[in-house]
Amino acid sequence: MRAVSLPDVPYGATAVRPDWSALPAAVREAIGARLGGPVVAAVSAGGGFTTAFAALVTTATGARGFVKAAPTADPTADWYAREAAITAALPPGVPAARPRWTLTAAGWFVLCLDPVDGHVPVLPWAPAELAAALRAWSAAAAALHTPAAELSAVGLPPLDGILRAEFSWWHAIAAGHEAMPPVPAWVPARLGELVGLEAALPALAAGTGMVHGDLRVDNVLIDRTGAAWLCDWTWPCLGAPWFDTVTLLVSAYASGLDADALLAPWQAPPGGVDGALAALAGYWLVRAAGGPSSASPHSRQHQRFSGAQALAWLAARRGWA
Repeated sequence: MRAVSLPDVPYGATAVRPDWSALPAAVREAIGARLGGPVVAAVSAGGGFTTAFAALVTTATGARGFVKAAPTADPTADWYAREAAITAALPPGVPAARPRWTLTAAGWFVLCLDPVDGHVPVLPWAPAELAAALRAWSAAAAALHTPAAELSAVGLPPLDGILRAEFSWWHAIAAGHEAMPPVPAWVPARLGELVGLEAALPALAAGTGMVHGDLRVDNVLIDRTGAAWLCDWTWPCLGAPWFDTVTLLVSAYASGLDADALLAPWQAPPGGVDGALAALAGYWLVRAAGGPSSASPHSRQHQRFSGAQALAWLAARRGWA
């Protein structure tokens, strides 16, 4: 087993969010009214990188809900509205919390989801928890093989288009449009190969099934039974499901596990896997070098860690050093 690499901050503690008392009184009253009583406890979600409110709230009568809220002028409110529409339309085979209600009050949008009594997996991955996460994603991918009309109506962009538009950073570096971020010494000599892998990826990752689009360790919850739930359905798109498996397994590679063996059942094309790792590494490393973020202050270290691990996995697969 390889050496384990860990992020500077655990993924269950990356969020920096407003607490319950920071919400406008009218918003707090509206949430309590929908839940059937005043809220007496609110435990913020520790994972994630947005700075919006997200917490498990409990009322005086014991009613609970997982509540997300953001000002309607904040783009996060649009993300929450999209998440509400998507999770409402997910088929039963997808292990994800479903929305209970939404409301708008005092210039804020609020989404309440079913609460999941669980935790973000701690790295290095416990094999049982990783197996549960992969089972959950396998069940979801099967259920989403042919998205229902309700999901398509929300709008599911093609993954290949997203990859061409947002994951071509090695190309930008080679063209002189972007500076090379901090990378291992071997990278400049392999730049042309990284560009080629990145360019070939969109066609290999194209597909007609719905994928999560942001499947990573902090978008997984493990409940008290050991089952996994998939969270934050904001960026689903149409593509090949193995791409999401690669994004999830970057943290498994960092955990010293055999990520290639775990990926094998997904029958991903080797060039697609290498292209995904190249594109993800370029995206994460360039963003990590971009200076302070308006999101969580821990977002840059997440990007730096993830980019380094994707690049290391790619190098191991291709025998680069």
